Amino acid sequence: MNKFVLRVAPLVAALGVCGCSFIPTYERPAAPVPAQWPAASPPASAGQAASDLPWSDFFTDASLRQLIALALANNRDLRMAVLNIELARAQLGLRRADQWPTVNAVATGTRSPTGTGKYITVDSAGLLITSYELDFFGRVASLKEQALSQYLASQEGSRTARISLVASVAQTWLALAADGELLALSRHTLATREESLRLTQLRFDHGAASELDLRLAQSLTEAARVALAQQQRQHALDENALALLLGQPLPEEARAHLVAVSLAQLQLAELPAGAPSDLLISRPDIRQAEAQLVAANANIGAARAAFFPRISLTVGAGSASNSLSGLFKGGTWGFTPTPQLLMPLFDAGRNQAGLDAAKSGREIAVAQYEKAIQSAFREVADALAGRDTLAEQLRAQQALTSAESARSRLVELRLRHGASSQLDWLDAQRSLFVAEQAVVLARMAYLQNQVTLYKTLGGGASAP
Repeated sequence: MNKFVLRVAPLVAALGVCGCSFIPTYERPAAPVPAQWPAASPPASAGQAASDLPWSDFFTDASLRQLIALALANNRDLRMAVLNIELARAQLGLRRADQWPTVNAVATGTRSPTGTGKYITVDSAGLLITSYELDFFGRVASLKEQALSQYLASQEGSRTARISLVASVAQTWLALAADGELLALSRHTLATREESLRLTQLRFDHGAASELDLRLAQSLTEAARVALAQQQRQHALDENALALLLGQPLPEEARAHLVAVSLAQLQLAELPAGAPSDLLISRPDIRQAEAQLVAANANIGAARAAFFPRISLTVGAGSASNSLSGLFKGGTWGFTPTPQLLMPLFDAGRNQAGLDAAKSGREIAVAQYEKAIQSAFREVADALAGRDTLAEQLRAQQALTSAESARSRLVELRLRHGASSQLDWLDAQRSLFVAEQAVVLARMAYLQNQVTLYKTLGGGASAP
């Protein structure tokens, strides 16, 4: 046993030192995007970067933070992403284990005839190393590097899922808050129009109003009832979407808070956009695509190594005896080294096809990496474009609503003094209702765009 170790150990060490790798030198592809954002106005330059800002600091509403924590604990998509990390870690462990010999304890007993009517019994026991590949050309090491990169990619994929979940919960919560405001507005408008219809009906019955006034009052009342039904349906759909993200029904205290919350009171931090090149570091989906590119690059090394001889070693060491009682006595010990050299001569193009497939896989990974960068660039550019335009839209819509509210009051005053018709007043009420709805929707879009910018800049992956 000792002699065997002394003979084989130098060989294994020499092969390990001389082992080479056919993995191509990795070079990060150039980012196929401009050096600056195509924003209409200069983005904010002050403030903490989104990737360094925990979501618990970005979202200031306590109820929203509790819902995000619930989603991070219970969401099934995020749970699957985390389990994918465990799967990739296990596969990496398998590849690392391939670099070491597997030693097994073996005990056998055989009884065979001699041809003279007698039997020979041979019992043996010892250690066995089966087909251990001496990775002289780096095939096993390349596969290990591939598995390592896939493991790193799965980690980045989990961070991407976490960012998306945080943003989705926040945006759905904002939509629910807007639904609550729209529902309250629709209920108030419906009650007002029902009262107006009742008064118009009385005036019509006494000949003080025309049928046109009556029909218009009926039309506006039913329009408010239609809007209320639409808002009730949308509220139910958004609540179901939020429950799916949370992985459980919406808590009652959160539902009660949504009734009381006002979008006008919510403030989110202004975020600096930085440079497009910063996305290579801040966006986990880009880092995931690059890790997959590194894995595809390592796969080429394994495919190239398949063209060269594969050296494997099977070794048995132990004791053998014709009788079980003499199995461990002196003189029965020995070892049986069985080296094997497998040299590919003809494989009908299998190895070449494997190499071609590995190279094509790398080109696909390069394209996916570049697309991930381009998609991230567009997402940030869109969010930056929305940051200024939506803010201006909200300001203009608020001014429009103020004007419509003043017009409605003036028309109502003129109606009381007989200077305006019922038709003018009902038209002013309709315009005011539309403007008030538009303000709520514009404010929701503005806040959701801020969440989108936070997400696209890589925010949300940090733990609170």
